[in-house]
Amino acid sequence: MARVHPTALVDPAAELADDVEIGPYAIVGPKVRIGAGSSIGAHAVISGRTTLGRENRVFPHAALGGVPQDKKYRGEDTELVIGDGNTIREFCTFNVGTADGGGVTRIGSDNWVMAYAHVAHDCRIGDHCVIANAVTFAGHVEVGDWVVLGGLTGVHQFVRIGSHAMAGGGTILLQDLPPFVICNGNPAAAHGLNSEGLKRRGFTAEAIATLRRAYKALYKEGLTVAEACERLAQLAAEAPASAEHLAALAEFVRTSKRGIVR
Repeated sequence: MARVHPTALVDPAAELADDVEIGPYAIVGPKVRIGAGSSIGAHAVISGRTTLGRENRVFPHAALGGVPQDKKYRGEDTELVIGDGNTIREFCTFNVGTADGGGVTRIGSDNWVMAYAHVAHDCRIGDHCVIANAVTFAGHVEVGDWVVLGGLTGVHQFVRIGSHAMAGGGTILLQDLPPFVICNGNPAAAHGLNSEGLKRRGFTAEAIATLRRAYKALYKEGLTVAEACERLAQLAAEAPASAEHLAALAEFVRTSKRGIVR
């Protein structure tokens, strides 16, 4: 049976795995489901139609599943879905989705989300991301896997961030950040390949060298987007071991609606 502190308020309709821990003065609403091995800290509020998977740690005063900060929201029964193994630190705020945005705000697994981060309605966050203190996502943002965002980064609505990308502290992202790229500044500007991050994740020296050539084609050779994508296709033919990553980079750039960080 779940271990619920006597001062916590847990609606009888909430679904808690047997080993879930609910801390002092926490509040858990009727449409909430919390998976095995998860813990909810003191004074945290889990509301709305919110699902947390296994082994999540929610620290004190986090507020998950609140209604969107969107004037178009009219009380529709939307969701917040959180995967497994996430660390969600103090005072984080994650909102449910909106009908116009697909109805679901989705957080993946094994993410490290530091204090005061905000995830707005209809965002999609991947796996293994590090989201530092006070990072703010506006609505409809899409984030790939293994992304690192420095503290106080602000992300404009509908912006996409590719896998393995990194933004320095205080960055303002108004355009899409391609996979593997480091950026910084207000507005953000690209500053090279996230080579150190790629090394830590097991990318070979050959793969990193190929991605450096791809970065050069995209940012240093004065090519149009179409020409850069053609160059990436040529690189994929020359380095088939990196073809999947090059194809993902080209597809991201080709499909960008906001333009990419330059």
